[in-house]
Amino acid sequence: MRSARKREHIENYLKTSFQGDTLFGDVFLEHNALPDLNFNDIDTSVEFLGRKISYPILINAMTGGSSLTQEINHDLSMLAKEFNIPMAVGSQTIALEDDEDAIESFKITRGIIGDKGVVISNLSGQATVEEAQKAIDMINGDAIQIHLNPAQELVMEEGDREFKGIIDNIAAIVKNVDKPVIVKEVGFGISQDVAGRLYDIGVRNIDISGYGGTNFIEIENLRNHTYDFTELYNWGIPTAASLINCRKLPKDLNLISSGGIRNSNDIVKSLVLGGQIIGISGELLSYLVHGGYSYAKQYLDSLIYKVKILMILLGKKNIDELRSTKYRITGRLKDLV
Repeated sequence: MRSARKREHIENYLKTSFQGDTLFGDVFLEHNALPDLNFNDIDTSVEFLGRKISYPILINAMTGGSSLTQEINHDLSMLAKEFNIPMAVGSQTIALEDDEDAIESFKITRGIIGDKGVVISNLSGQATVEEAQKAIDMINGDAIQIHLNPAQELVMEEGDREFKGIIDNIAAIVKNVDKPVIVKEVGFGISQDVAGRLYDIGVRNIDISGYGGTNFIEIENLRNHTYDFTELYNWGIPTAASLINCRKLPKDLNLISSGGIRNSNDIVKSLVLGGQIIGISGELLSYLVHGGYSYAKQYLDSLIYKVKILMILLGKKNIDELRSTKYRITGRLKDLV
């Protein structure tokens, strides 16, 4: 059942049409006409989970658990290795059932990326400490994402309806697992209040995964034959608002900006607003499924090239300098931060 659902998620994602507003358009960055830089001066490398990566980009959790998703993970892993960027696998819950095919669909990522690359495990907030450790061991994960998805579960006909105690689960995993824990939404955003509660139990890495990208209410609505949830498609915290508000917490909280990251402007603005790195999933998946590996590679090449252009146009030669860029907030975003 889980394997069929994962296939349906991929198929339904490709059918989705609703697109929310991340509100990155309400962030203004001032042009620098005298950058005093050459293109080859630009350094996009950063440290992430104790390792140097070439670009502040994470291939974020998407899928796994079936032959189709194994093919997707294979190509995503090849991209991660070629660009020297980290990759998170999709939820490994199906693999905890000791399904050998499902396990292989996740292990392939570490096999391709190798020991020097960054690979991140993934389970839901319902996971136990033992399950989290098993998921990490399965792919020799450098960290584990614990995803929060109540909106998706509630629209899913067979989804969970009980969410009590999840913060206690996360606290236990943080305390008892010797790898970094990244708490991640799946597309509806993390509020400052929730980020603060997670910080208080020891979480130091949060993937905000805001509104404006993959919409799991729409994806699950396409599978639900009992109710129509169209009116909930606009539910969530826009990515830019979530990022700015969560950045008000202590500086040792690392934020991953994801949710509707599609272009170089989104990446640069995410870094300026306080993201440590940027997670991309849906947009990359679309390029991969519609055009294959070379098409997805071309998308990433183009994305990185344009990020470097924007860094020159801001007069910033590396990512640390980019983070110091002043910005102004306009429009609707002003009311949310």
